[in-house]
Amino acid sequence: MDALKGWMEQQLTDKQVEPNSRLGQALNDMLKRWQALTGFLRIAGAPLDNNLAEPALKLSVRYRNNSLFYKNQHGAYVGDVLSSLIETCRLNGINPIAYLSALLNNRSAVVANPADWLPWNFQQAPTASAQAPPLGHLPPIIGHAGVLGVAVP
Repeated sequence: MDALKGWMEQQLTDKQVEPNSRLGQALNDMLKRWQALTGFLRIAGAPLDNNLAEPALKLSVRYRNNSLFYKNQHGAYVGDVLSSLIETCRLNGINPIAYLSALLNNRSAVVANPADWLPWNFQQAPTASAQAPPLGHLPPIIGHAGVLGVAVP
């Protein structure tokens, strides 16, 4: 990188490259921003690309386009929650279907101790039979006041 910087400076000082040409402007821009452009060199093990971030960005764009077809705001809210859960499972190497099934099959235990049922913990969580009694109330209904007197969004 030092050799590259020296070469660029030499090209401009020896007038090998016209400063107003596209190449000259590009070299000047690089030299002006040299500290920022070479920042990755000052951090040991810093990646040279952002290939890990690209697929996540594509998922967000695809989700944004698909979300145009939600019928109402509650549908969009549910879609957001499910998308977040699925992506969290994917990042933790967990099958999202198995995770969501475990949550539904053990919903009493999930309500009693939600931290045990986070995607990265749920495989070690105790089963519902050893955890808590079944829910004593019906699940909330959209638009109606729930157990706490608050309408479900």
